[in-house]
Amino acid sequence: MNYRHLKETAYLRTFGLLKVPMLFFLSPSVEELDDERCVVRVPLTIRSRNHLKSMYFGSLAAGADCAGGLMAMRLIQKAERAGEGKVALVFKDFHAEFLKRAEGDVHFTCTQGSQVRALVAQALASGERENLAVNVIATVPSKLGDEPVAKFVLTLSLRKKG
Repeated sequence: MNYRHLKETAYLRTFGLLKVPMLFFLSPSVEELDDERCVVRVPLTIRSRNHLKSMYFGSLAAGADCAGGLMAMRLIQKAERAGEGKVALVFKDFHAEFLKRAEGDVHFTCTQGSQVRALVAQALASGERENLAVNVIATVPSKLGDEPVAKFVLTLSLRKKG
């Protein structure tokens, strides 16, 4: 993990502490974040596992929320810094497909940066609520490599503030 990822991890955990305590409780780490791709890791600990010693489905849901939400937050902040306006973010719905037991640290990957960036621009231009289905894939690289343990689809809903 490089310095930038440490800074992004600190941002994510501070956001969790102040706004969504469950995220802070799970101690997620940003493994990768740029305008196209976001990878968030949630460690398998006593805080995130179930009675079968695999990751609890609520922890998996929170990790998917982090990966999809963090990418959108980054792109919204860029638009705000450019003076384009402020945008409110919420997830409208959530679908999950659990494929295998997650018996290690889980990496949540979202690769729709260009689509999210276009959604931010569309919300700013229209002033109306705009939606996008965001896909997040969960893997356990230490045990299963790139094989998904879960797949998530969250509907990102953005609206211009003010």
